[in-house]
Amino acid sequence: MSNDPRSAVEPGMTSLIGGIISDLGDLIRQEIRFAKAEVKVDFGKTKAAAAALGMGVGAASVAGLLLLWMLVHLLHWLTIPEPARSAQDPASLPLWACFGIVGGVIAVVAAFLVAGAIAKFKSFNPLPDETAKSLEENVKWIANASSK
Repeated sequence: MSNDPRSAVEPGMTSLIGGIISDLGDLIRQEIRFAKAEVKVDFGKTKAAAAALGMGVGAASVAGLLLLWMLVHLLHWLTIPEPARSAQDPASLPLWACFGIVGGVIAVVAAFLVAGAIAKFKSFNPLPDETAKSLEENVKWIANASSK
């Protein structure tokens, strides 16, 4: 038996290095789990924003078609001689005006949907920011510890 008090208290260099490597492995596994969770949450947000954007683009397409049909009917209505315009259609609004009203309302809805989707996209970053910051701090810490 050795009378050196350090041998009983201090662990060997091999066990210290093994502990550091084990801790480093645990840290990396935790960072990967954290990144997966962060990406999963951000993917859900991206999916919701993309759905809103898709609905907005779809509504804008329908509005565009209706407004184009409105222009076709307006052109037709303008080519009818003045006395025959009111005698031909008993409705209080000509057909072109109906297309214009419906197309305009859908265009307003589409604008709100697209604006909401853009705001959702701007409210988050789909990349795992927190994980990247944490990994950067860990690398700096490891680099500083190994240089000492």
